[in-house]
Parts: sequence; structure tokens; C-alpha cells
Amino acid sequence: MCDAALKRAFTFLGKRWNGIILATLQAGPAGFTELRRAVSGISDSVLADRLAELVAVGLVQRVVTEGPPVSVHYNLTERGRALLPTLEELTTWAEANLPV
Repeated sequence: MCDAALKRAFTFLGKRWNGIILATLQAGPAGFTELRRAVSGISDSVLADRLAELVAVGLVQRVVTEGPPVSVHYNLTERGRALLPTLEELTTWAEANLPV
């Protein structure tokens, strides 16, 4: 049912930081520190939790590159990239219709 799907989408995307993390990864792969700097106000523990959730639902991929030094970065999956046009439309709508 459409209402159930919409509810699931907003429950997930409405969780603080998820949409912003996805939008940040639109620019390309980023490491944890890069994401923390780009997403102003997020704590390390919340960022780690949100990234784990985004990986678990298949929107973000965690890539470990063997070292030395070992490095970890995150990038959007095909499913994550498929969501970007919707996030862009939502951003455009919010800019036009919601108070600052």
C-alpha cells in the first residue's frame, strides 16, 4: 500500500542526519572524518549509527582499503544514487514552501 511505503520512507529519511549524509555523499566517496566535518553538529557516535543504518538498508557502501594504513570510506550504492533526485526535489520544494 502506498501509505505504508510513504510512512516507511519518511520514518527512515526523517531520522535526523540521514538525508544530509546521503546528500553529502552525492559529491563522491568520503571518510568518516570528512563526513563529520561536512555534517555540522553531528556527534561521532550518531554519525557511526547513521552510517551503519544506511549501510544496512543498502543505500551506502562501506569500503575498507587495506593499508598500510588501512582506510575506510563510504559511498552511495546504486540504490542510494537512485534516491538523490527525490532528495533534490524535496529540497527545492522546501526552499519554496517552508519558512527558514
